[in-house]
Amino acid sequence: MKYVDEPVPGYPLPIREGHSSPGRLERILRDGHFAVTSELAPPDSADPNAVYERAALFDGYVDAINATDGSGAHCHMGSLAVCALLTRLGYALIQQISCRDKNRIAIQGDILGGAAMGVCNMLCLSGDGVQTGDHPEAKPVFDLDCMSLLNIARTMRDEQTFQSGRKLDDPPRVFLGAAANPFVAPFDWRPKRLAKKVAAGAQFIQTQYCYDIDRFKTYMQEVRDLGLTEQVHILVGVGPLASARTATWMRNNVPGVHIPDDVIARLNGADDQKSEGVQLCVDMIQQLREIEGVSGVHIMAYRQEHNVPDIVERSGVLEGRTPWHPKLYEGDANIQSQMDKYDD
Repeated sequence: MKYVDEPVPGYPLPIREGHSSPGRLERILRDGHFAVTSELAPPDSADPNAVYERAALFDGYVDAINATDGSGAHCHMGSLAVCALLTRLGYALIQQISCRDKNRIAIQGDILGGAAMGVCNMLCLSGDGVQTGDHPEAKPVFDLDCMSLLNIARTMRDEQTFQSGRKLDDPPRVFLGAAANPFVAPFDWRPKRLAKKVAAGAQFIQTQYCYDIDRFKTYMQEVRDLGLTEQVHILVGVGPLASARTATWMRNNVPGVHIPDDVIARLNGADDQKSEGVQLCVDMIQQLREIEGVSGVHIMAYRQEHNVPDIVERSGVLEGRTPWHPKLYEGDANIQSQMDKYDD
């Protein structure tokens, strides 16, 4: 079934009472559905078709798409540009904003720009250090961190002012998110850090990859004890592993990624490690959806984006719900007339 009352190009929805944005992701989460988001790998290209083709892989399977902002401190097409290309087709975007590369003047401008083009969700990140990426000689900015960025974005939205105090003519109506990593010590500090992000303005959370269900269950118990699941929607990061070798490399080289020995052993023992990696992801999703306080999953399928539909279908998490995508309205003359405006 198609989810009712969804925005389409040229027909923005009103903001429901108690909501911060008119966006689909916030509506899905507040209505109690299990949400699915994923990441679009930004192209190393100036060709817009590279973005359209990558987004189309997710049609009908995800509720929102993350437009990454120099993930891993590697250079790609920028988050704001990806949002510009896809919002005009009606996709729900999560604009990632990293504090690594811009100061507060530029960041506040990007918040307004994203909201103006129809971005309803923003993920506030400190950002990976430049030493981890392909331009280690770059000068990091870090004028802000994720906490101060959340505060600034919330002030722009709720108090209708820039951080300087200057009034905005029209505020950004956005649903604010942040990242969390339950899998790095000190473990008892992680729920408390989440509480600080919620206090700063985070309304949804996307976590680092989860491959350790037991560790995550302990984290979620502590999060529930703090009463945070009543204040924030938690989407757990998952993703298919291509092989035991890939898993070992990620564990040793990607900051913040924890992959237990038993996961690597499972992949090592499989005849087809890539297929087993997909099945592992499906199994993780099915276990995570049973944990109290989990509102959805964020599928990070780097170089395996084509597997996202299969993972979603096999996990059964949508329960018959079909997320909005542009092809739903193919042949509708009224909607097509709106979309044609973007092609002129």
